Amino acid sequence: MPQSPVPVFEAADAIAADAPVIVILKADGQALGPRAAALDAAAGGILSRACSGTAEAGDCIDLVPPQGVAARRLIVLSLGKAEAVSALSLAKAGGNLAAHLEARGEDEATIVLDAVAGISLSEAEVLARVALGLRLRRYRFDLRNLRPVAAEDKAWRIRLVGADGKALDAVLARTNAVAEGVEYARTLVNLPPNHLHPDSFPSHLEPLRGAGIEVEVLDADRLKDLGMNAILAVGAGSVRAPKIAVLRYRGEGSGEQPLAFVGKGVCFDSGGLCIKGGAQMFDMKADMGGAAAVVGLLLSLARQNSPVHAVGILGIAENLPSGTALKPREIITTGSGQTVEVFDTDAEGRLILADCLHYAATRFEPSVIVDLATLTYSVMRGLGSIFAGLFSTDDAIADGMIAAGETVGERFWRLPLDHAYDDGLKSPLADLRHHAKDMEDGDAPYAAAFLRHFTQDRPWVHLDIAGKELAGEDRPLGREGATAFGVQMLEEWVRTTRTGA
Repeated sequence: MPQSPVPVFEAADAIAADAPVIVILKADGQALGPRAAALDAAAGGILSRACSGTAEAGDCIDLVPPQGVAARRLIVLSLGKAEAVSALSLAKAGGNLAAHLEARGEDEATIVLDAVAGISLSEAEVLARVALGLRLRRYRFDLRNLRPVAAEDKAWRIRLVGADGKALDAVLARTNAVAEGVEYARTLVNLPPNHLHPDSFPSHLEPLRGAGIEVEVLDADRLKDLGMNAILAVGAGSVRAPKIAVLRYRGEGSGEQPLAFVGKGVCFDSGGLCIKGGAQMFDMKADMGGAAAVVGLLLSLARQNSPVHAVGILGIAENLPSGTALKPREIITTGSGQTVEVFDTDAEGRLILADCLHYAATRFEPSVIVDLATLTYSVMRGLGSIFAGLFSTDDAIADGMIAAGETVGERFWRLPLDHAYDDGLKSPLADLRHHAKDMEDGDAPYAAAFLRHFTQDRPWVHLDIAGKELAGEDRPLGREGATAFGVQMLEEWVRTTRTGA
């Protein structure tokens, strides 16, 4: 994969004598702990002098130590006020540290933690969260063969001091599993559309087998046999036929009934015959962000041997114009047997999800179905850049996901899923219209109402993540480009509500 080497994290009992860069984690307003105080004494008090003022969480104070100290650089990484420290603030601080180290050409560091009063997390969890942020911010996708520093891009070596080694190794296993899932999902989204398309997508799923995930690909002939005419119609304009990929992970001790995760995998969305304008089309390689998030989630669960049974259903297609493309006012018989009257061919995602949701519900009879899709412009207009949209038939699941999102910084706002919206989906010719007559009249809840008809009344959550798949600039937990939005929230939700961890 075209990404930076993965940082290597190691638990250590003490600061090595030859450590080139030492990073002290410091809560604002608290005295230096024993390890930091000993280093401060050896450095002539520069740490205590540097920490005499206030600092915001994530601030990096860079110091050049005096002669007699082997390290060439001392850094104080502020954690902010102890009472405000959280898993998310620690990860963001780690991300800021990664940017700081990278800007200074450092590829090796020792991060030191002394016990901090007032933080509810264990020392191992504090260090692991900082490590997670560091790794997520370090990720880089790059296809430039002649990039000046490409040959010098080294794997970072990060030693972590201040926690019990066994406890730290255990939480680092989760940290690295989550980070790998996020990174893999980001890379899928970052790949250009001539690298990732319906013909090549299955090859990008092959590495999942090494993590213990079963991979099954349903080709166009199989989709025809199953009556999945909705996804076939979306992909009819492309020379590359659509596919459905089925991923299955069964953790040790998990039950027979799985959790099902469905992802919209439109590798490029031109809008079809209802073609988008040029500016709207520029980022449409990322319209498979939902499918990428499902891939990343299952990989993160498998890498940490999570005791759950999970399946992923990816609806993979290209929505392109041609003489064979889907036309407005066509009536399609979906895999569920319900007929759908099509209008705007740029509302293709809900057609793909209709077949995928029904397939997930009927083949696997899951305890919960969750779908992720970059689905509607209206959710972007309504919620802006802060929240993604969440619709659910189950209050407890919705509350759990919203809480998980707050923990990791992937925020969701619950939107209405009401049967009153069904009135706008009535067609005189088919069982359903595929969107309301007025596309400006709350399209996101109408799309959710449409999708509910294909869930077989299973507990279901629809996550409309439109606008969250790409970042236009560097952020604390990632660079410009793909975000893998949804992976961390769902991993947190599975861990906290489904495994008892």
